[in-house]
Amino acid sequence: MNKNAIIAAAIAATATFATGIVASEDAVVADPGHYVVEFENDRVRIIRIKYGPGEKSVMHTHGPNASIILTDSKMRMTSADGSSEEVEMKAGDVDWADAEEHLPENLGDEPIEVVLVELKK
Repeated sequence: MNKNAIIAAAIAATATFATGIVASEDAVVADPGHYVVEFENDRVRIIRIKYGPGEKSVMHTHGPNASIILTDSKMRMTSADGSSEEVEMKAGDVDWADAEEHLPENLGDEPIEVVLVELKK
């Protein structure tokens, strides 16, 4: 098993234990190219999210979270039921979401960056 696979397995085990999220659905495990854990303890997990222009994720989950939008963004968010909506955010926006399952897509011509703080307790 290579180093990245070992790290992904450790993150999956931690995420499943701490948040109750099924590891195969967790954003960091499902899409490590866009989601990177910056910090984690027994109370929070802080994830940096980066999408290039036109990039799309896979369906994944997040625990309850606060997001800090670092760049102006236009995205399509597709829910597990197949419905979708376009969302525009401005750099500096802050938002709250309960646990969710979605598939994001960057509809813009510029990269998107977000910091997501998932709560564990």
